[in-house]
Amino acid sequence: MELKQIVSENLKKYRLSLGFTQEQVAEFLGVERSTISYYENGEREISFVHLKKLSNLFCIEIDDLLETESSLQSANFAFAFRGDGIIQEDLKSIASFQRVVKNYIKMVKLSNEEGKSAKA
Repeated sequence: MELKQIVSENLKKYRLSLGFTQEQVAEFLGVERSTISYYENGEREISFVHLKKLSNLFCIEIDDLLETESSLQSANFAFAFRGDGIIQEDLKSIASFQRVVKNYIKMVKLSNEEGKSAKA
């Protein structure tokens, strides 16, 4: 399967799972709603900048948008905010908070790995 198609399927899956509309995601990225539709239909390549912003909004790693095996996608998705009832102005704040959560989780993992190495 082509990378563009993998990203398109994952983007749509995460967006729908979290209850975001194409319009909300488009406004968050600063693009037209039709651009999100093109991304989700695999008709356009998505930029790295947009992948990064979406990973923050969805509280996932960029790799999760590129992954073909759903069982390997990040468990962090469970911590993501759902889009029901969220107003557009909140999306930037949510994405910033999600980025903090992701960084905290990475720091804890690194700390645990360093602790294991020190004991060995």
